Amino acid sequence: MTLPDIRRGTAPANGLEFAYEDMGDPGNPPVLLIMGFSAQLTLWPDEFCAALVDGGYRVIRFDNRDIGLSSKLDGVRVDGALWRRLAKFQLGRASSVPYTLHDMAKDTVGLLDHLGIDSAHIVGASMGGMIAQIFAAEYADRVRTLGIVFSSTNQPLLPPPAPAALKALLASPGANPTRDQVIAQSVRARKVIGSPRYPESDDLVSADAARDYDRSYYPAGVVRQFAAVSGTGSLLDYSRRIGSPTVVIHGKEDPLIRPAGGRAVAKAVKGSRLHMIDGMGHDLPAPLIPEITGELLKNFALG
Repeated sequence: MTLPDIRRGTAPANGLEFAYEDMGDPGNPPVLLIMGFSAQLTLWPDEFCAALVDGGYRVIRFDNRDIGLSSKLDGVRVDGALWRRLAKFQLGRASSVPYTLHDMAKDTVGLLDHLGIDSAHIVGASMGGMIAQIFAAEYADRVRTLGIVFSSTNQPLLPPPAPAALKALLASPGANPTRDQVIAQSVRARKVIGSPRYPESDDLVSADAARDYDRSYYPAGVVRQFAAVSGTGSLLDYSRRIGSPTVVIHGKEDPLIRPAGGRAVAKAVKGSRLHMIDGMGHDLPAPLIPEITGELLKNFALG
């Protein structure tokens, strides 16, 4: 695999600055990749991006607010009890939080505006898929097609994450952790939520975790992003308004956002296509990249 040349930059949007990477022929149809909770743009694998570029598309991946090289909301606190917010989340109700997924959808608008892109194929994973649903409903004219990967409508009474998965994702490496402690915790979390049929080697996962730590380590942003997910409330009204050609891709073994989440999205988005993958968890393992990108490319052709 040869990664295309990358054009890196920062974009002012919604009062913040967003780091992005842009690859492929600028004249080709654009694809915007929106990554999930606590994940930097690097969690879109290079092989994944290269497959879409090889398919004839311009591919843009970026860091959401509060993560990676994008703006951090230093000092902004999340008030209120976590358990109360999670209880309301299970009922599809919103909570008062520093920012919501609606704000993050506006971030996406600003990034496209900065790049001079009127409309794009939008692909969101996990939290990014939630942002993408709001974006596709609120800014329908900016969306050529929509791809939702292991995400949810967050509607009331969907099955919660497996306790081990949620614990692994939210676990702290301890007070004032060393680099090695942070990397070790990241490896543990990825192994818990990853694809059981396609496990990655400890060396590979550790190398990815080290790369991301060295690029940016900012746990305060992770707290605020989790508040955005749990505080926004149900997305069902937005999902039902989506009219773009949509494919929903979800792993049958996802312990974090259960398969019911993907089915809920597919049921809510009229005319969408659901593609469930055996043995896939909450990650994008290398052996599944051809299948996942192949489904996305089929959907792109509809827009």
